[in-house]
Amino acid sequence: MTGNSRVALVVGGTRGIGRAIVERLARDGFDLVFTGRRETPAVAELAASVRNCGRNGTFLAFDVCDREACSRLLSEHFADTAPEVIVYNAGIVRDNLLAFLSPEEWREVLATNLDGFYHVVQPLLFGMLAQRHGRIVAIASASGQTGQPGQVNYSAAKAGLIGAVKALAREVGRKGITVNAVAPGFIDTDLTREIPLDRVLPLIPLRRAGTVEEVAGAVSFLCGPDATYLTGQVLAVNGGLVM
Repeated sequence: MTGNSRVALVVGGTRGIGRAIVERLARDGFDLVFTGRRETPAVAELAASVRNCGRNGTFLAFDVCDREACSRLLSEHFADTAPEVIVYNAGIVRDNLLAFLSPEEWREVLATNLDGFYHVVQPLLFGMLAQRHGRIVAIASASGQTGQPGQVNYSAAKAGLIGAVKALAREVGRKGITVNAVAPGFIDTDLTREIPLDRVLPLIPLRRAGTVEEVAGAVSFLCGPDATYLTGQVLAVNGGLVM
């Protein structure tokens, strides 16, 4: 990275919504650092896609649940300058009714979806404050705005993420940093393709699933020049599922 590069960090950026965000921000003119738990063939494909946009693409492998690894790798990579943009997209689901929810299913979802936000953002925050400019975007969920049966753990984690966004926006706004959330609804990804459409689409006024590109477009807006006076907000990309 050069001192004049605009750099975006996308955590959980190798597939689905995260991959679409990486590719969109590359088209917007950012160099990309994207992360995942391990390197896969998709990583090389995504790096090539970023290069095709004329930008640099770098992959970092770590588990967001591992505070030490997050702090060490991110501090090393961003030793000279903090990223201009952080997008926190790491998340997992372990759906179950609360009566049958295991302690592991509770802990794993909270650790990845909520604790990871702290593990990633906190080590980079002083650098962003020093730069007096930055954008932080957390990928929440419609389930964090309204409870969903079988998702007590997931809804709690995403609602907590929204609360963290609102509080952090108050803390860092005076330093020129905006903090917002994007809350996708039913999006066509590998994780949702087994869900029967005839059960879901009647609940959505637009009567279709959203696309990963539509979520990425919302992130692009929040990271772009038209969102400079927008902070502490939740941008819902859900076709009207939650109003």
